[in-house]
Amino acid sequence: MKTVELLAPAKDYLSAVAAVDSGADAVYIGGARFGARQAAGNDVGEIARVADYAHRFGVRVHATLNTLLWDSELEDAEAQARELIAAGVDALIVQDMALRRMNLPVELHASTQVSVRTPAMARFLGEAGFARVILERALSLDEIRAVCAATDAEVECFVHGAICVGYSGRCFLSRSVSGRSGNRGACSQPCRLPWDLTDGAGHTYLKSRHLLSVRDMNLSQRIGDLLDAGVTSFKIEGRLKDVNYIRNVVAAYRQAVDQALAARPGLRRSSVGESIPDFAPDPSKSFTRGESQFFFDGRRAGVASFDTPKSVGERIGRVAQVGPKGFRLERPADLAPGDGICFVRDGELVGTHVNAAEGPRVEPNRMDGIAPGTEIFRNYDHRFNKLLSA
Repeated sequence: MKTVELLAPAKDYLSAVAAVDSGADAVYIGGARFGARQAAGNDVGEIARVADYAHRFGVRVHATLNTLLWDSELEDAEAQARELIAAGVDALIVQDMALRRMNLPVELHASTQVSVRTPAMARFLGEAGFARVILERALSLDEIRAVCAATDAEVECFVHGAICVGYSGRCFLSRSVSGRSGNRGACSQPCRLPWDLTDGAGHTYLKSRHLLSVRDMNLSQRIGDLLDAGVTSFKIEGRLKDVNYIRNVVAAYRQAVDQALAARPGLRRSSVGESIPDFAPDPSKSFTRGESQFFFDGRRAGVASFDTPKSVGERIGRVAQVGPKGFRLERPADLAPGDGICFVRDGELVGTHVNAAEGPRVEPNRMDGIAPGTEIFRNYDHRFNKLLSA
């Protein structure tokens, strides 16, 4: 039978354990250096602990070594790669082709930083010895299907999390406006900053809006389509996310993948065991800039997040009436004291906490900016997060 993998991010050992316990078939984690998330590095001892725990359940460990390398770094990069292999990792995720020439005794996966977007490129990388290609996030289902048909290498794609406005590995904006490069693991995320939209004649059409920020990806409802296209690894973004995010999102996708596999008897999950969450997983209750399927069905409107690059969470409802200490929603909502709520005011996201709530009536800590018609979102569910942390 063909095996299918749910691949989860791990910032460190605790995140990796949470991912495994929540149903991941594999985790990806950064070594001490040369990873595309510089702030998510781990020493080889930590990764050995991750491998030891994961392998008890048939869960694979993929280590990220996916920055571009200077010639002066090749010797250190090779030494780290061999240390990671000795620590028990099952694959290295790489961008720099120098690693392909080092005769490393492990699977090599072509990182999304390689920016695989065409069948020809996927075929070339497979023929060059890569066991897997990881696709650029902007591809449509038709483009993904064509890539899968063109290569004997496994195909991995992102299904959830943050999206870059530029092609992965081909965006040089951070390096152009600062001394930090995304291809060196230190992106300053200028695409999340406010920008003005002007023309050559000096006209300003939009001022101080987050024009390059896009919503987060959620393809949980399209797992079956991806399986039928030939994808065998579903990747969740988030090596800098917290443990509660990992528990919630991985559990949600474990259910989505299992449901899709149940209708396809020729496929099975690649790890062993069973994970039964003691909560109802809901990705909208974890960090999200708003959900989007991006360009999965072709290029279309609705992927931008012009108002804010921050987490907005789940939509609660619209304000019907306001008073001196609180407001009334158009319909009852399941809010509780301690919840964090937010709304857009003058093009910027504003947040406050809930002091009291009953049905449609809400008493927030601050009322500034809340008016009839304001859309309210919950970006922190206090009770849900307590359940995750239990």
